[in-house]
Amino acid sequence: MNKYVPLISSGTAGPLGVLHLPRLWQKASLEAQGKLHADYPGIGKGYDSMVLAALNLSESAVREFIKTKPSYTQLEAWIVKQPGVKLDKATIYKNNAAILGYIHADATRHNILTAVGLSDDGSVNPGAVDLNNLDDWATFHKEVLS
Repeated sequence: MNKYVPLISSGTAGPLGVLHLPRLWQKASLEAQGKLHADYPGIGKGYDSMVLAALNLSESAVREFIKTKPSYTQLEAWIVKQPGVKLDKATIYKNNAAILGYIHADATRHNILTAVGLSDDGSVNPGAVDLNNLDDWATFHKEVLS
């Protein structure tokens, strides 16, 4: 069975406007079917947990719903119906700002840049979304294309 590298960026939002939610759906869906690349958590402690906390969603409830194999838009429709969910503009804005504003620790940045063959000289955007994209693309290239 193939294992997949998630390639939806944390900088992507669906119709609700929540950054990272499409990536969380992809990773959790792949994990639920045993198809997620071993280097990735289905629902991890970083952006995944940030989004769930911001929207006031239970990780276990999301995992259970994901087992039903929903499309992305079905996930969003389910989220809207959850008791206590927070989808007001201020919450979404704050979540999105936190996603876009997150900067990896120096060692993490250095390791990613070194792994993708770039110099850690300050010339690359230090935002975690962009660094994570580079990391995903390098893993995809190594595992699938080379």
